[in-house]
Amino acid sequence: MNRLAVTDEIFQVGGGSMTEPEDAAIYLINFDGHAALVDAGCGIANDRLLTNIRICGVKPEQVELLLITHCHFDHTGGAASLRERLHCRTVAHQLDAGFLEAGDNVVTAADWYGSTIKPFPVDWKIAGHRETIQLGKKGIEAIHVPGHSPGSVVYLTESQGLKVLFGQDVHGPLDSSLLSNRKDYRLSLELLLSLEADILCEGHYGVYRGKREVKDFIKQFL
Repeated sequence: MNRLAVTDEIFQVGGGSMTEPEDAAIYLINFDGHAALVDAGCGIANDRLLTNIRICGVKPEQVELLLITHCHFDHTGGAASLRERLHCRTVAHQLDAGFLEAGDNVVTAADWYGSTIKPFPVDWKIAGHRETIQLGKKGIEAIHVPGHSPGSVVYLTESQGLKVLFGQDVHGPLDSSLLSNRKDYRLSLELLLSLEADILCEGHYGVYRGKREVKDFIKQFL
């Protein structure tokens, strides 16, 4: 399987058998030829990832943004290479950006994978609680949801009349080496429930459709 259609505009193009088993899910958003990736995987299979993007009818050079949900290696190990190859802008919350720019192998959990993370500049640092990112004529809302990491972010947009939430590590885990915070995490889960998304694109558990299914998935971690 080279892709999974979430809507006519959104596809899963990485993670598991699509790229490498260690990769968290990678999603492609295509709004009228203006494209963005959500997360970058570990970076082992970037060539395969670019092939999957083309299969969705998107040229790699159309990817304008790399939207990073948080700093952990299975989501960001491939970011430096993708930034160089695609000439796209990287987006992350400022509370996680420093660990990526410094190449911190502990907080990014690169050492959990027996690897090292290649530092890269974060071009757009999200500073507040919510920020709107424009992609073509549509907006994508970045929402700060600390807990799993200090600068964890979810991205919320609309596609085909549905609210689509990219909440990559809703499930955690929480660990002191990752600077996790249990109180913040629980508050963030409550916030995610309040968004009432129609579709949840998660990082390790797949795609959940329907408000009830999305809420049930999130509630189990409370």
